[in-house]
Amino acid sequence: MRFSFLTFAVVAFLCTVGCSDAPKEEVKKEPVKPPAPITGRQGFQMTYPSARGWASDAVPMRVQSLNLESVKLETAKAPVWQVTYVSASKGAMRAYTWSTVEEGTNIHKGVFGGAQDKWAGPSGQERSFASSEVNIDTPEALEKALTKADTYLKKPGQKPVVNFLLQQTTRFNEPVWIVMWGNSPGTAEFTVTVGATSGKVLTFDQ
Repeated sequence: MRFSFLTFAVVAFLCTVGCSDAPKEEVKKEPVKPPAPITGRQGFQMTYPSARGWASDAVPMRVQSLNLESVKLETAKAPVWQVTYVSASKGAMRAYTWSTVEEGTNIHKGVFGGAQDKWAGPSGQERSFASSEVNIDTPEALEKALTKADTYLKKPGQKPVVNFLLQQTTRFNEPVWIVMWGNSPGTAEFTVTVGATSGKVLTFDQ
């Protein structure tokens, strides 16, 4: 049997309509992951390229954690890290922050460089240090600190959030992680100082 051109056109049209009406496969969207805190060394690594872009001789002087109520806490991690760098060639210092979220007017998501301040070299107790001297990260520092915090943690009452501060002072011959139950070494309820190079507990509250 021969099909006429009209018959062929009708069949082709019906096939086209049938194909276009076929159900389309829905693309499933990945669920949005909640903001994830990171470790101290990761916070440093996030800010380092920007700091070196600012000054080729930039070296860290301080790394400290900041916690936010809007981000769920994770052990030995923080949603915001502030890293202060110094540059001898510029005679300046500059703080960079890395944040997992945008919050308020001062906390910006990702890496953000603060204003440049004058720096005339080491003064007082605090010194800059080489990143190669930091062998242990915040999880290891907290693990060491917990071996000395047992008596404190058994005391009744709610404990403050743990914060971390990495710095080099004239007191020790290596950079140190200060693990503190509180916001600063001076106001914390309990602190443990852990060598960032050696991993040894150097001091703790008695």
